[in-house]
Amino acid sequence: MKKSHSPGGMPRREFLRDSTGLAAFAAAGPIPALVKAAEQPAAARKTIGIQVGAVSFVDEGTETVLDLLQERGAVDTIYLTTFTYGRGLAGRQVPGQPFPDHGRQESDEKTFHGGNYAIPHPEFYDDTVLKQTRAPEHGALDIVATVLPAAKKRGMRVFSSIEDVFRSDIPGVKEVAEVDLQGRKTSTLCLYHPDVRAFWTGLATDLCKSYEIDGILFFNERNGPLLNALGASHAQSIASSRVTCFCEHHQRAAREQGIDYERARQAYQKLDQFIQRALKDQRPSDGYFVEFWRLLVEWPEIIAWDRLFDLAKHQVLAEVNAAVKRARPGLQVGFHIEHVNSFNPLFRATRSYADLATKADFLKVVVYNNCGGERYVNFIRNVGSTVFRDVPKEEILRFNNHLLNYGEEAALDQLATTGLSPDYVFRETKRALAGVEGKCLVLPGIDIGIPTGKASRKASPEDTYDAVTAALKAGADGLILSRKYSEMQLSNLSAAGRAVRDLQARG
Repeated sequence: MKKSHSPGGMPRREFLRDSTGLAAFAAAGPIPALVKAAEQPAAARKTIGIQVGAVSFVDEGTETVLDLLQERGAVDTIYLTTFTYGRGLAGRQVPGQPFPDHGRQESDEKTFHGGNYAIPHPEFYDDTVLKQTRAPEHGALDIVATVLPAAKKRGMRVFSSIEDVFRSDIPGVKEVAEVDLQGRKTSTLCLYHPDVRAFWTGLATDLCKSYEIDGILFFNERNGPLLNALGASHAQSIASSRVTCFCEHHQRAAREQGIDYERARQAYQKLDQFIQRALKDQRPSDGYFVEFWRLLVEWPEIIAWDRLFDLAKHQVLAEVNAAVKRARPGLQVGFHIEHVNSFNPLFRATRSYADLATKADFLKVVVYNNCGGERYVNFIRNVGSTVFRDVPKEEILRFNNHLLNYGEEAALDQLATTGLSPDYVFRETKRALAGVEGKCLVLPGIDIGIPTGKASRKASPEDTYDAVTAALKAGADGLILSRKYSEMQLSNLSAAGRAVRDLQARG
């Protein structure tokens, strides 16, 4: 059984009595359940948000869902999944996972398609081949036009969430797809392709000009070629031969940055050979880490090509922000900061909060603690299969914990079952707040029922209560309940709302 942790290792009751963090939260005043968003400055509010897909409103009714979110979860902001082809933000519960205690109790696996759940207006997509992206599964429904007036009536804000997840069968995707190391087209879009850049700015502009939304939350969880080659994430396998991108647009960008394309391609072929040998347990004479570092020394293009991807990704973020501000200057733009940023020090080094804060009004920082145990284990196992293959995985975990300032967490063989503690939520929230230096808001993403393996940690009401309390006590500007309402148990949603209201009452 998992212990009831609290930030700093305090017993839960003592943690809740500590008024230093709670007073700051309570000073923001009551949740504006019946006050329009425009009547209260965003800076004066603690955003209590939740991510919701179109299917939930279709299955349960718009009025019913909004009332429930407000009453149970103390929610004042809807992050409405408006564009994605992925199941992480859209659709019912993912196949193979138990249904929550609300919504339709049947899978939409055969009918889920994804796309734009609003109505695309053609004039905003003149400069891109990605023109046919309308989601077909809900017929003529325009989810933004449906939810927006009902939410505003309740004083709730609405942000459109857009996610960089595509399908290979969408018209135009093959023309703008990334090219992998072997010259194969993929289902991911090249961020240097002008049509891709035009699509994201066109979509953001369309949503902001066509609807009275309060802003945009942009999701892009893609990693660069180095981390993809190593499998240095929680949600991927080791895929060193499938790294991207080596298309003509990347080649042009490389020349502009003074990077030798042919050297970069050869460098990743060398890296692929190293990884494939490691997976076959063919140890280099000097060991795995030394051989890996030697590759980086002899082939600096490995790092340069990885940074080229990061540059494109950050340019897209900046362009989306600029497009929104041009469309309607008062709107907010936020970016989802993926979970790998939390437990991979290599990735952390490429994602400066101070830099991201100059491109956004808020950052949704993933601090998913329940599924975080399972995800952290996957990361340790992947890096322990290649670069750190000579090191026992338990020692890698302990060393990485020191690098990340994680404090005391479970051992490797218990971590997936135990999950990460509320102290982890507290520390990561503090780190983000320190990193942005007051330049933008920090809204931690709280794990409520994110799917995990059969033996891995499942969110309980106590977990949810403690995580919400930890994030707000750390000084967060609010939070976003994640990943999506259609996979959350109502008891967990109620626990989140109870934590928010308890903190207010203690003021």
